[in-house]
Amino acid sequence: MKKLAIATLFAIAASGALAQHPHGLPPGIAKKLAACEDCGHVTSVHQEKRKGEGGAVGIVGGAVVGGLLGHQVGGGNGKTLATVAGAAAGGYAGNEVQKHVTSKTVWVTKVEMKDGSTRIFEQEAAPGWKTGSVVKLHGKGLAAI
Repeated sequence: MKKLAIATLFAIAASGALAQHPHGLPPGIAKKLAACEDCGHVTSVHQEKRKGEGGAVGIVGGAVVGGLLGHQVGGGNGKTLATVAGAAAGGYAGNEVQKHVTSKTVWVTKVEMKDGSTRIFEQEAAPGWKTGSVVKLHGKGLAAI
C-alpha cells in the first residue's frame, strides 16, 4: 500500500511538471516560449544539396559546340547526321552542365512552434542556431533569441 501511495504521488508530480513545460521541453526553453507568441524551438538543422536549373543558355551553348564537333566527323549525308546528332547530344549535355553549375547547398531548419505545429525554413547561409535553440519568426525567416 505504501508503494502504491508513493507511486501515485510521483505520477501526480510528474504530470504537474509536464503541464508547466509543454511538449516536455526543458524549463529554460519552455520559459522563453511562454513569453513569445511567434516563437518555436529548433528540432533539427541540416544541409541539403539542391539541383540547379537548366535553361536556354546551357542548351544552345551545348548544341552549338556539339554541332561543331559533329560536323568534323564523316562526309556527305553522314556529316549532316553527325552534325544533328552532335547538336542534340551537346544540347542535352549543356543543359546538365548548367544544372550542375547553378546547384546550391541550403540549410534546412525544422521548428516546432508554440502551438505545436511544425514549420520548415531554408536559407543559404549557415544559421546562427542549433537543435534545441529557441527562435522567433522574423518576416519569412527566423531570428535567434
